[in-house]
Amino acid sequence: MKIKDYAHFKSGTDIRGVACEGAGEPVDLTDAAVKAMALAFARWLSARADKPVSALRIALGRDSRLSGPRLRDAVTEALTGVGVTVADCGLASTPAMFMATVQPVWEGEPCDGSVQLTASHHPWYRNGLKFFTPAGGLEGRDISAVLQMAGEDYMPDAAPGRVVPVDFMAEYAAGLRRLIIDGVGAGDRPLEGFHIVVDAGNGVGGFYAEQVLAPLGADISGSQFLEPDGSFPNHIPNPEDPEAMASVCAATLAAGADLGVIFDTDVDRAGLVGPDGREINRNRLIALAAAVVLEDCPGGTVVTDSVTSDGLKIFIEQTLGGRHRRFKRGYRNVIDEAIRLCGEGTPAPLAIETSGHAALKENYFLDDGAYLATRLIVKAAGLKRQGKTLSDLIAALPEPAEGVELRFAITAPDFRAAGERTLAELEAYAAQKGWRVADDSAEGVRISFGREEGAGWLLLRLSVHDPVLPLNIESELPGGCRIIAAAFAPFIRGQRDIDCTKFNAYLGE
Repeated sequence: MKIKDYAHFKSGTDIRGVACEGAGEPVDLTDAAVKAMALAFARWLSARADKPVSALRIALGRDSRLSGPRLRDAVTEALTGVGVTVADCGLASTPAMFMATVQPVWEGEPCDGSVQLTASHHPWYRNGLKFFTPAGGLEGRDISAVLQMAGEDYMPDAAPGRVVPVDFMAEYAAGLRRLIIDGVGAGDRPLEGFHIVVDAGNGVGGFYAEQVLAPLGADISGSQFLEPDGSFPNHIPNPEDPEAMASVCAATLAAGADLGVIFDTDVDRAGLVGPDGREINRNRLIALAAAVVLEDCPGGTVVTDSVTSDGLKIFIEQTLGGRHRRFKRGYRNVIDEAIRLCGEGTPAPLAIETSGHAALKENYFLDDGAYLATRLIVKAAGLKRQGKTLSDLIAALPEPAEGVELRFAITAPDFRAAGERTLAELEAYAAQKGWRVADDSAEGVRISFGREEGAGWLLLRLSVHDPVLPLNIESELPGGCRIIAAAFAPFIRGQRDIDCTKFNAYLGE
């Protein structure tokens, strides 16, 4: 492949591609491409770690995707061919692969870097690579550099490396058990009498029920889809997916459990379910995480993405006494903003997206669904002894009556210029109409509407990677989203290069 052929694999801070036939798309994540990218990462890491390539130790894990074994073999062949020692961690979560760079993996030492083979919640036929160093996941600019290097000829003289099988997930699970034991403070079986249903969606999250909760005395009966299966036969492993959430809610209620937990494929995201079968997700999950984390950091700043509700801001700032910083969509953007605030002396203990990506300062600012679930389970166990539940912590959260996300396709060849022009014109249009434009939005244009105007807000923003303008609307009134959308309609329909087909369908026009 030529250098330009690798650029399309970049997806934010990840590498993604089509890895299996049978889905109507050509396979581009071939063995040759994967080997080239693995070698490029080794070169990049060698410079970063100031070590010869042949002296590197790199951990390798994978989620349950059908293409995982093939990609594992390609990465292993490429890395050992240039002298790298590969710590093969087998089926593993993405957060665990970061931890392999900061905790002992082999011969009492952490690895210099790690590779996780995953495509998160994306369809079964896709896969990808995530890279880590002890400083965290690679940034977008680092991924671009790796992909450029992948197109260059590289084959140094080196003695063959080796593969060392390691059961690092057992160590990772042990760390989560210790967190619960220390946090609950009730002996070696602190979850006795606590019933938790886990839905792994046939990803790699089944370990959480079997290696973390059950050994501590928890009743995990009613848990479902714990067996890894890369065809994902039951539902998409995604806490944002309505079908997946409905499934775990029903399972939690049917089991009479105290709590339900659902993970995405590689366990960097989580969602929860209360004993009433109601989901604790999106704004509710952010509110709950903030309530727990701010107990240890009074007045701290919670950084979220831009589509969080007005009620969440009220809850964080007025009920919890913290501060709320809305920032750009993209979990890496949210994390980086929290790190920036901390560096400036502003305590920011939590960075969390409505998608379920949650990163705590106390845990390397690593987005780790299992760690978040563990922190919340520790709190839930304490509340249970008081006859309370996690839902009691967020009882004061003002919640919208309804919300909707609509997406406008941008038809102009230069979609970014067209999108930015539309946003600039919306800001001017809002000023002309006397609408209230938020002063705390880090992306897009957010407009608030009074009760007579729909009692809510809208946010129009430009997608980071795609030729799309997503529109989010929330309202405190049933039917309020349509009122707001109708008020917005004359503006968006007057924009050139914007496809309003789905928007018009929503309004029934």
